[in-house]
Formats: sequence, structure tokens, C-alpha cells
Amino acid sequence: MATATASMDVEAGQGGNGKKGFYQDLLLAYKTLGVVFGGLVTSPLYVYPSMNLTNPTEEDYLGIYSIMFWTLTLIGVVKYICIALNADDHGEGGTFAMYSLLCQHANIGILPSKKIYTEEEQGLQVPARPVVVGRPSKLRRFIERSITAKRLLLLTAILGMCMLIGDGILTPAISVLSAIDGLRGPFPSVSKPTVEALSAGILISLFLLQKYGTSKVSFMFSPIMAAWTFTTPIIGVYSIWRYYPGIFKAMSPHYIVHFFVTNQKRGWQLLGGTVLCITGAEAMFADLGHFSKRSIQIAFLSSIYPSLVLTYAGQTAYLINHADDFGDGFYKFVPRPVYWPMFVVATLAAIVASQSLISATFSVVKQSVALDYFPRVRVVHTSGDKEGEVYSPETNYVLMLLCVGAIVGFGDGKDIGNAFGVVVILVMLITTVLLALVMLIIWGTHVLLVALYFVPFLILEGTYVSAVCTKVMKGGWLPFAISLVLALVMFTWYYGRQRKAEYEMANKVTPERLGELLAGPDVRRVPGLCFFYSNMQEEWRWLTPVLAHYIKNMRSLHRVTVFVTLRYLLVAKVDAKSRVAVRRLGPRGVYGCTIHYGYADPLDEEEGDGLAGQVVRAVREHIEREAAAADEEEVEEEAAQLEEARAAGVVHVRGKTRFHVGRDTGFFDRVLLGFYEFLHTACRSALPALGIPLQQRVEIGMLYKA
Repeated sequence: MATATASMDVEAGQGGNGKKGFYQDLLLAYKTLGVVFGGLVTSPLYVYPSMNLTNPTEEDYLGIYSIMFWTLTLIGVVKYICIALNADDHGEGGTFAMYSLLCQHANIGILPSKKIYTEEEQGLQVPARPVVVGRPSKLRRFIERSITAKRLLLLTAILGMCMLIGDGILTPAISVLSAIDGLRGPFPSVSKPTVEALSAGILISLFLLQKYGTSKVSFMFSPIMAAWTFTTPIIGVYSIWRYYPGIFKAMSPHYIVHFFVTNQKRGWQLLGGTVLCITGAEAMFADLGHFSKRSIQIAFLSSIYPSLVLTYAGQTAYLINHADDFGDGFYKFVPRPVYWPMFVVATLAAIVASQSLISATFSVVKQSVALDYFPRVRVVHTSGDKEGEVYSPETNYVLMLLCVGAIVGFGDGKDIGNAFGVVVILVMLITTVLLALVMLIIWGTHVLLVALYFVPFLILEGTYVSAVCTKVMKGGWLPFAISLVLALVMFTWYYGRQRKAEYEMANKVTPERLGELLAGPDVRRVPGLCFFYSNMQEEWRWLTPVLAHYIKNMRSLHRVTVFVTLRYLLVAKVDAKSRVAVRRLGPRGVYGCTIHYGYADPLDEEEGDGLAGQVVRAVREHIEREAAAADEEEVEEEAAQLEEARAAGVVHVRGKTRFHVGRDTGFFDRVLLGFYEFLHTACRSALPALGIPLQQRVEIGMLYKA
């Protein structure tokens, strides 16, 4: 079976080869410290304090360190750095990106979502992607035929996204709270409410900075994380030399076996604390759109992984000699002369740690909105040359309220740690499952190699899941509650969009049907130029049912009507020459127009006479191109008709559809579609800002029978 190979590095691919590309990767690797790895590299602040240890022995600490070392190695290095980063969707990472990737290469999507067009589909030269060429696998055919399997796959992706957002709420809370709690060591009089208030104030300031963009925030935060990343292992090496030079013997898996044989059920329960050592690893994948694969790999392998291994080794070496200090396992192992400098660095690092999951949350929300599985929220691109750098104001402020609520509601870092472990490992388990599907369906990896990856990680992460589920009643209910609400919102939105798609497919207007409607005896063609916005066309084979509703009720259509579809491309800017594509739709004066735009194209600030002027010029050029194959006099008449229509007046028409929930509607539809209508009313318009004057806008309402 043949496969196409390619570089998957978005950023590096743009930077060229050789030294320039290498230095660009180094710069990006430096920036990743301020965004991607904050949650992971600051985990020593709260791992040991989150464990419910009872009279721990030297053998217990060696076993715990061995578990953490192999967790970091297997999940961090092997799973994410070596495998998962390759499963991106045009530079985007995370569970929903993998679901999108699967939907693009197999007929397993349920909702005919808004399509995101890429450079390849526009004939641009880009590296080929690793797509299997050949007969579909049995697994792919099974999922394509089974609606239950499709729904289960969608539910898995939704759950992964919701859990990642829960991670984005708890990471800032536990990181900042654990760092500020260092005040209580030298100053026991500092109360918990004071620590909570300071932590909440810091987080509010951080969320207010998000509007300036990931690049600016990361460049400002990276020096802080660099200081943290390189100072904590130095203290770790000092602690190893002073307290327990033989700590690295714990790298032998023998100590893990001995730990579980000795502690049995208690050892299994302690996994709920050790899992926190890998918190933030999912951000490496989810934040991929903000940076590049190679930059993340360089940063992790050269600094983050060695820093964590040495820091945890130093902490463990100290605790072996001070067995009862695990409740403040970080600050106690910091030497007194550097306590306050490290407190300042730890506090600043905890603030930065919050950034990694905040940025990841923006990314997954953008992905789900683009796929039409989440109510439309505002997504702002904060970079003119990096598609993945986004900011969502609504998402930002909801996260801020939930983070502050988590601090005020829980107060204790140990309780937040209980909730934190649940979301961390569940997101990773979902990633493992989806990644196995990508390997089988898209990459065409041999089933034995997939099993070699899937089985060990399923056992490892499944064991962790079984341990953290015991903490659901001790704080772990919070991420489940948040995820349940988010999943309900996403499912309701998906269900409403699916019902609308079904209705529109059953009542679509073909060009032939349009000709019949316009040929009616009481339908007039009125003067003027109409831009009719619709996203329902499939290469102009059919149009939205709102059109038939409009013609039947208004008994008219403008003399020149252009059906406009906006296509979003995964490029920064679209060349002006290829931005607008026009074709005739049958009846005279009726055209279809596709406008291609990139994420940095300001559609509301078009040069010259605006978007309408660009479309009119494109229609005129299309008419002139047809002159060779048509009667010249007829072409001149059509061109004159176009100018007359524009002079008579321009109107922009947009269909606005709602469900009619009647008495005969079932209870299930009545509840879900009612909630969908509430979400649809509250969310933003599907059309981007086009700078259309208010007096030229017309909305046509239509009720779909539920």
C-alpha cells in the first residue's frame, strides 16, 4: 500500500530550509516556554502536596519517583513528542483536530458541516499530507456504515474537547494557588482567604491580557519560564547531591513493582496524585496551531523533560530525608538563601502556566466553531501570518469567571488537585483512542504496530483513570459537571444543525427549480441588484429553500441577483485575482459567486468601492469571457443590464431560519430544538463583518417545521 509522505510543520514549511528555518524553530521553541509548557513544567508545585501519603518510607518515595519518571517518558516523549504531534489537521492539534482529520479522509462525519477549504483545494503548491492511497480498511468501512459508531466517535471527540476546557479552568486555579500558598511558610499568619484573594486577582489580570495575542504574551512570558525551567533543576541537582545521590536508581521499573506489591490498594489510590506530573502535556498537542511541531519537540526534549526529571529527583531526594514534608513538597526543598527569589519566580511561572491551557482552549473552541459543532462565538486572529493564533472574548471571560469560582469554591489546592487529575488523564485516554484511529484509517499503519502503541497506553492510562475516578466525590465532580454542560450545549447545537440540514436537503432549490419559479405568471423581475447570501451550494447544484420561500411570498426577484457563498481558506490572504469566482445559474441575470478569503483578509475594509464593487467587476469579466461563445449583442445587453441594476440600487439579502415547534412536536424535539433556538438567537451571525450599510441589509425569515 502506497503512502504519500510530507512535512507536517506549518511554521517551518513557511520559513524555508537551512539555517533560516533552524533559527526560526529555535525562536519558536523559546516562545513555546511562555505558552505551551507552563502547566507541565510547574507541576512540581502541586504534585506531592496533592498526595495523601501516610508515614511514607524511602521505598515509597523511590517507587513514586519511578512512576513519575516513566509516566513523563512514555506519555510525554513517546506518545506526544514522537507520535501525536504528527496527527495535526493543517497545523491544528487536539482531540477535535483529530476528529476533523478523520472526517476529511473518511465518510464518518454526521453533520454536513461548514467546510474549511485549504491551499491544496485552490491549486496552490503545498507539501503533500500523509494520506493512505488504496482500499479502505475494514475499520473505516465499519464506521462509515454504522451510525452508532459515528455518533460514538463524535461523542468521544466532544468529551475530549470539554475535558480540555475543564483542564483550562483548573490549571490556572491550581498553579497560581499553589504558588501563592508559599507565603504561608515564612508567614503562618497569612490566612487562606488572603491567598485565595491574591490568586483570584492575579488570574483576572492574566485573562485581561489575552486580547493582545499569543505571540505578544508568549514573548513577554518566555523569559519567566526560561528562568523557572533552568533554576528548578539546579536546585534539584543540589538537593540530590546533599540528600540522596543514588536517587536515579529509581529509574529501574523494579521500584514500581515493589511499590505496588508493598502498598497494594493504597499504592493504586496514590496514582491519583502522581498523574499530576504530566498535567499540561495535552497542551503540547492542543497548542500546536500556535507554533510548530519541530519547535515544540526541540523545547521539550532539550529543556522541559530534563528539567522535570531533575526537579522531581531533587524533591524526592529531599523528602526521603524529610519524610513528613510532602504537604509542602516544593517550597520545603528550596534552600533558605534562595527562598524568596524562587517564590517570585514560582509565582510568575504559575501565572505563565495558566497561559498554556487558556491558549489551548481558544484553539479547540475555534476548531469546533469552524466545524459547526459549537455555537458561533467571536474568534479574533491575533497574528497576520499564523492561522492558529486566536483569541475568543466570550470564551476568555467565561473561563475567567470559572477559574475564579474554582479558587473561591474549593480554596484548598489538594481539593482542586483531585478534580484536576480527572480531566488530565481522561483527555489523554481520549487522545490515545483517536490517535489509534488516525493510525489505522489515515496513515495505514500495520495493525501490529498500532497494537504495540495502543495496548500499553490503554493499560497505563486506564489504570490512572481507575485511580482518579475514586476522587470524583472529593472535587472531581467539578470537571464532570462543566463537561456535562458543555457537552449538552454541543450536542444540542449539533442536533439542531442536523435537523436543519435534513430539512434543507429535502426542500433544496435546484437551478431548474429556480427557472420554474421565475417562469411563474405572477412573478416579476424588479429593478436593482441583489446579493443573496447562502452557504448551501454544492458547486452550485442547489440553493437554500429560503430562496423559494422568498420568491413565493414576494412574487419577485431582482433583475440581477447574485447568490454569494463565502469560503474560508486556511491561508493568511487570498490573491485579489483569485478571490472571486463567478458562474451563471441558468435564468438570465442570475449568477453564483464564491468569495474566497483568508483569516487576515479584512472583508469589511475592501479597497475601492467595497465588496459589492469587486463582485460586480467579477460578474462583468465573466460576461466578457463568454463573449466568444455567445452572441456579442446579447453579451453587451447583459453587461448594460448589470450596470443599470447597480445604478437602480443594491440590496443584501440574508435568510434567517428558525424551527416551528408545534403541539404535534415530540417532547424530545421540543426540549432540544427549543434550547437550540435559544443558543442560535444568542450566538453571532454566520456571516463575517462585510461592512454593508444598514440601509442595504434585508433579512428574510423562514420557519422550518420541527
